[in-house]
Amino acid sequence: MSKIMLVFALAVAMCALLIGCGNGGAAEEAVAENPAPDIMEEVEAEAEAVTGEDDMNPIIEITMENGGVIEVELDREAAPITVENFLRLVDEDFYDGLTFHRIILGFMIQGGDPDGTGSGGLSDKIKGEFANNGWDNPISHKRGVISMARTDDPNSASCQFFITNVDAVFLDGQYAGFGRVISGMEVVDEISAVTTDANDRPTTPVVIESIRRK
Repeated sequence: MSKIMLVFALAVAMCALLIGCGNGGAAEEAVAENPAPDIMEEVEAEAEAVTGEDDMNPIIEITMENGGVIEVELDREAAPITVENFLRLVDEDFYDGLTFHRIILGFMIQGGDPDGTGSGGLSDKIKGEFANNGWDNPISHKRGVISMARTDDPNSASCQFFITNVDAVFLDGQYAGFGRVISGMEVVDEISAVTTDANDRPTTPVVIESIRRK
């Protein structure tokens, strides 16, 4: 097999992995393609209400149980609905005590599943803000980008997210990148290097103590 074919096969496998372990997984494959209207209306209204320049790029801190801190600048212009939904969960302390349940060195770390299995999520879904779903999102999945996981339904994201630990631009146009790590990439790298099992689950839980606005 040529090098080009190997790279292509890897890209397809990585995309399938993120789709398969997005919010809901097999348990919610029958979910309607359109997001829940109530939550969409609320989140869209909040996103449209943001006008101040300082509010366009809010910063959040992911504090790990071991004391490590990852600082992320979110990008409302690129993905306003995604950012608003994420901040709504942050303000509800939703992520406190959850884990990075799937970790792949040379790809990404994924967390935010309330079940910790990769198949959990919320009933409320949001619009997928990426090119293949009709949204012009300029964020490329370079190293340190935060993005939303999903099922094969483009509008199935709710709470699971991932942070790339290498450039993974083959995800561009298929997943909603919504921010970038601006401090603490060494913490991402430390998490990326933990021992995992055959299903890419850490053998020792990697626990998020909290995620807060800075």
